[in-house]
Amino acid sequence: MPNERTSPDSAAVQDGTNAASADPAAAPATDRTARLAVTAFPLLVLAAGGAGLAAPSHFTGWAPAVPYLLGVVMFAMGLTLTPADFHAVAKRPWAVGLGLVAHYVIMPGLGWLIATALDLPPQLAAGVILVGCAPSGTASNVVTYLARGDVALSVSVATVSTLVAPLVTPPLTLLLADRFLDVDAGAMLVDILKTVLVPVVGGALVRLLAGRHVDRVLRVLPWVSALTISVIVLTVVSGSAARIKDAAGLVLLAVVLHNGLGLALGYASGRLARLGRPASRAMAFEVGMQNSGLAASLATTHFSAAAALPAAVFSVWHNVSGAGVAAWMSRGRGVPLRGASSPTRPSP
Repeated sequence: MPNERTSPDSAAVQDGTNAASADPAAAPATDRTARLAVTAFPLLVLAAGGAGLAAPSHFTGWAPAVPYLLGVVMFAMGLTLTPADFHAVAKRPWAVGLGLVAHYVIMPGLGWLIATALDLPPQLAAGVILVGCAPSGTASNVVTYLARGDVALSVSVATVSTLVAPLVTPPLTLLLADRFLDVDAGAMLVDILKTVLVPVVGGALVRLLAGRHVDRVLRVLPWVSALTISVIVLTVVSGSAARIKDAAGLVLLAVVLHNGLGLALGYASGRLARLGRPASRAMAFEVGMQNSGLAASLATTHFSAAAALPAAVFSVWHNVSGAGVAAWMSRGRGVPLRGASSPTRPSP
């Protein structure tokens, strides 16, 4: 396509160590692994949510553990980072910057518009906005791979959006959600530093110092993350099980609109910037898929269990919709998967 900005290097699909597989025969196996991870994660979250609804009294005391559980997920993400990730950001500052701006403009703005248009109750409105202000969900990397998109760009945007979250998420939430609930941006910043930045940086340092040992467990990390996020959803749902029956339809509508419009506008932003089809697919998922585990943790800590409902529903829905959109996109032209293996990042 004329005027595409994606280079052959940046368009290459990378695995969790950001190196293409030298064995072309490995690609089908890793592709199946990625598809299994994307399929299993929403099923695990659905099962966890069902358990929280069926027996809420068994799990309501778990809420204080949510920030620590999120820290486990973010540490696992840090373990997948290598210097090559940061080198990729430096090589493509324009595309990564565009993805970052699109993510933190489109999703927070959509959250506010949807909460206002649907006249959501204050707790739910704040929860929807908080989901929009969260960084990219790292399941977007796997989904981009399945969509035959630009995984290098996807990894770069997800990494940078996570690292800048302490500086961006609290003020955005304060700006957009303060009319619904009181927002303590300072306390939120401290919590994001403790539950996101410190674990991610710690994981990256462990990978740098003990890379050979970490490489042995890379393929296990997505499943550790999926199980941990499922426990977070279980805890959030059990904490507000009584309210879910009254608000489930409204929350689902808000989440579907939020995610669907985010995917569409993310793709459109890439096309308008003439990034090319593979990079535009990456933009779609980097904008439309959120770190709903972080949103659930922050909502539970700073607002209420009811405010965490949108994040819990989003955690299921964005993986289902992402996998569906990826399957549809993969039928068209995209990044060839010759000799490439799938990303192994966690999936909050």
